[in-house]
Amino acid sequence: MSQSIRHHVTELLRLSTPVIVARTGIMTMSIVDVAFLGRAGADQVAYMAIAGVGIGTMIVGSIGLMVGTMVETSHALGAGRERECGQVWRRSLLYALVAGVAGAVLCLFGEPLFRATGQAPDIAMGAARVLMILGLCLPGTTLFVTTTFFLEAIKRPLPGMVTILFANLLNAFLNWVFVPGNLGLPAMGAEGSALATGITRVVMAAALIGYVLVMPGQARFAVRERPPGGWRAGAKARQMGYATGASYALEAAAFGSMSVYAGWLGVRDLAAWSIALNAMSFVFMIAVGLGVGTAVRVGHARGRGDRREMAVAGWVGLAATAAAMGLASLGFLFFATPLARLFTDEPALLALAAATLAMGSWVMVVDGGQGMMLSAVRATGDTWVPTAMHFTAYFGVMIPLAWALAFPFRLGTAGLFLAILAASIIAVSLLSWRFHRRCAVA
Repeated sequence: MSQSIRHHVTELLRLSTPVIVARTGIMTMSIVDVAFLGRAGADQVAYMAIAGVGIGTMIVGSIGLMVGTMVETSHALGAGRERECGQVWRRSLLYALVAGVAGAVLCLFGEPLFRATGQAPDIAMGAARVLMILGLCLPGTTLFVTTTFFLEAIKRPLPGMVTILFANLLNAFLNWVFVPGNLGLPAMGAEGSALATGITRVVMAAALIGYVLVMPGQARFAVRERPPGGWRAGAKARQMGYATGASYALEAAAFGSMSVYAGWLGVRDLAAWSIALNAMSFVFMIAVGLGVGTAVRVGHARGRGDRREMAVAGWVGLAATAAAMGLASLGFLFFATPLARLFTDEPALLALAAATLAMGSWVMVVDGGQGMMLSAVRATGDTWVPTAMHFTAYFGVMIPLAWALAFPFRLGTAGLFLAILAASIIAVSLLSWRFHRRCAVA
């Protein structure tokens, strides 16, 4: 291994490892939710799964809206403009709050949306109540995400990781209290799990913002100073956020359509799909963490105007992601039943969930690769072209193909995963080509 490649791998792992722990910690919260609900009944899992279609789209879209914070901060740090880093973060706080409140308002209208997608009335009603509660956590989520992106871009990912680890303890405790009904409280099922999530994410945001304001060297980044220029000065970061948010929301909505299809197959199929998707999303956080580390490396190189280092950082990130996700997919393939048993002990659901997990193992490498390459392309400063590529892969290919395979061809949830596989192959190919072009002309 050449010295340059070895340096990139070392730096990638140094930046990515805390991010991977933090991102998997976020998914651990969701897995804990499903684990508690799996023992409360398949209907409670179904409520959370359908509500997850709405809240997932909004959260992922909101995360995309905040990506400009990471990109602009990494470019500023790479160019040696440290005070500008804090200014980017301060501007992003108001933007994050506005985005979170807007999403929370939209969560009030879940039931007519779920009924319009063909869900059974009882599932639509239960999911709508859960969505309304989950909406309360959106402002906390967006504030936490933009602050995490800022810290990761200045090469301080550890505080986010520590915050997530403590948040998992709080979330597990609150699930234990609210879902089955402990400490004298009534059993709240999926609504209790949503309440636990909301409380936890608000606490996370407050803790991490507080850390930034008192962190060592905070004066160097001017995090306590009001940034000049007002709302208009953040236009470049928001422009990046609009494109990335649209891309993330499109992908989340497309995967949400998969959950809608699973709901049409039946409550047990929906519960098995939800279990598999949560487990896969947990592992996908490895790719997300490597993508963040790669994006920071690419962004710093772009800030210095070093196109060769941009390219090396991106391709090293893709190779590392393929290796990590390949190992994870083997684990899902050979240990599907033990994994499914973590979520349910109902025999019929256990068997179906195990089969669904095994099928999902086939898509993990290419899905992780496209997620990582999207981060690398964004870090070059690209905006709407990656969004168009995502739209082509997931709306142009995945949604219609999934419907055809699941229903006319009667492949059920296996058809859904085959469609994801096809779309992910297209996405990673297009994004890799785009990254090559950006490194050549950026």
